[in-house]
Amino acid sequence: MSQRRTKPSSSASDPGSGEAAIDASFLESLLGYNARRAALVIIERFLDRMSVYGLRPVDFSTLSLVAHNPGITSRQLCAALGILPPNLVRIVADLDKRGLVQRKPHPTDGRAIGLHLSVEGRKMMREAEATVRALEDSASSRLTAEERLTLMSLLQKIYKP
Repeated sequence: MSQRRTKPSSSASDPGSGEAAIDASFLESLLGYNARRAALVIIERFLDRMSVYGLRPVDFSTLSLVAHNPGITSRQLCAALGILPPNLVRIVADLDKRGLVQRKPHPTDGRAIGLHLSVEGRKMMREAEATVRALEDSASSRLTAEERLTLMSLLQKIYKP
């Protein structure tokens, strides 16, 4: 059964332009479309605010995992971020070159190398995480705290095993 709305989407037109409203009701009935549109809003703000730190979303995610999991291995990072090892090698090399991460022998696995934030990396991530928290609070300001938690929980049901 269709959940097609009879009224065209108000978000797809500019009421002052005199142009006819665009019917985006089918697209707006799709989870992927809505998730992507919301993500684009947040990512645009993220890119703007993280530019002062020189961080892309994948850099920030990598550094955050290292910050909250000192000694994390590349294998663990790949699994947590859903990225391929060759891509992570380049990311970690760039972060190492910037002096943000350090490689140290893993305490229990002699074959593995653990990643840790450098002093500079810890300082930057404290600031960057505070910036991202403020950005997300602003982007989700029309949601109640309960709605925000519900939304995150529902989205995680889709991508977490």
